[in-house]
Amino acid sequence: MRAGLDGMVVLVTGAARGIGAAIAREAAGAGAEALVLVDRDPVDLDLPCPVEAVTLDLAEPDAPDRAIAAARARFGRIDGLVNAAGLTSRGGFGDVDVAFWNRMFSVNARAPFFLMGGAIADMRARGAAGSIVNIQSMNAHCGAPDLAVYSASKGALQTLTKNAANACMADRIRVNGINLGWVDTETERHLHAVTLGRGEGWLDAQAAAQPLGRLVGAEDCARQAVWLLSPASAPMTGVNLDLEQKVTGAP
Repeated sequence: MRAGLDGMVVLVTGAARGIGAAIAREAAGAGAEALVLVDRDPVDLDLPCPVEAVTLDLAEPDAPDRAIAAARARFGRIDGLVNAAGLTSRGGFGDVDVAFWNRMFSVNARAPFFLMGGAIADMRARGAAGSIVNIQSMNAHCGAPDLAVYSASKGALQTLTKNAANACMADRIRVNGINLGWVDTETERHLHAVTLGRGEGWLDAQAAAQPLGRLVGAEDCARQAVWLLSPASAPMTGVNLDLEQKVTGAP
């Protein structure tokens, strides 16, 4: 079966760049009827379907409700949701404050929870099947020491994925997640080259040393996300796919 999104209105967060933008492009190419693209920065993508671009900071408590309302006002329904927005700031025991913790969880766990709630409510009200995909992290399994808070937030999202899948199975609403490992994105390149001061060539050298000879790309994730959104992956629900080249801690 083709992994098509024909007739589906899909809301994607974090859509201005990186993984979210790649998912938006893949969804449009897979025949989505319309897309609602949410990001704290303006979204400017040239796509072959109607698009409602919504500029929101998901750290704001009312942002999920505003995103859901925008989707329903423009297109009347939500058939699919991809929670791709997320913060990846580093912080572990002893070097973060409460504000850091609260912002990380507000974007990585609270916003997806309420976006899922809004999408589920719309699907249930119409008696319609639907699909949700959460972009998670391999760090949910444990995480590096300097990613303790990030790991905890993604662990929360992984649990919410399974919980929502169980709660909505009888409604024909499927909820799945993708645990990403090291992904080659603009943000990741800037992090290592500039923020961490490792230089422009550092990431490429690390990528060449991986089993595949490259890092997983945003497009790799996008293909999996669209497949999980589409009827081609039914009846799969409550599954968290690990998309990475290694098992942390293994030789």
